[in-house]
Amino acid sequence: MQIPILYEDNDYVAINKPSGLVVHADGRSDNYTLTDWILEKYPEIKDVGEPIVTTDGKIINRPGIVHRIDRETSGVLIIAKNKKAHQYLKEQFQNREVQKKYNAFVYGELKDEDGIISRPIGRSKNDFRLWSAQRGARGLMREAETYYTVLNKGDGFSYIEVLPKTGRTHQIRVHFKAIHYPVVCDRLYAPKRPCGLGFSRLALHASKISFTNIEGKKIVIEAPLPEDFSNAIANMKSL
Repeated sequence: MQIPILYEDNDYVAINKPSGLVVHADGRSDNYTLTDWILEKYPEIKDVGEPIVTTDGKIINRPGIVHRIDRETSGVLIIAKNKKAHQYLKEQFQNREVQKKYNAFVYGELKDEDGIISRPIGRSKNDFRLWSAQRGARGLMREAETYYTVLNKGDGFSYIEVLPKTGRTHQIRVHFKAIHYPVVCDRLYAPKRPCGLGFSRLALHASKISFTNIEGKKIVIEAPLPEDFSNAIANMKSL
């Protein structure tokens, strides 16, 4: 698989993950994953990172993986090439020092040009696959905060820039569902809505990330918008 490399040095490589590619195995399927690509291209980092153990005892290796984005989400993702770099980046994520920007299309025309969604996230009471920031969520409720700016809107859609300040699972998807503006073509959180603006996958793209490398230099990496995003933007302008 051809995966675009956006940045590389002795410690890190940043790639533009295509939509549809899973970051690492889940123990249930044999689909090709990003970690398969990593091991093919960088076999020397097979022992970098922290494996996870599934409920049935399977060990899933995650070479170089510090953070992940959902299967259908496209965009920038950083891979650590050695253990020191992995630990250094992991600490930055834990301390919320890594800045991330996403672009997304949501259903509905947001009334405010910018805003903050500050709602704790727990498990959905109805579906074990889902998370929830709405009344009735169960389990441990973890704080979550998402900033957004509206870039364009019309004909029942909004194109937005999103800055998550925390990194909860499905955070952007869960928060925008909670305020009744779910992400376009989200088959988990808006399963009854038809995909719009030409999308056939989740309309979410990790467009920018910034972190500090081991030498103390700030690194900023941007992933260009994929074709389906560019087409959707053009469609909105022609409305």
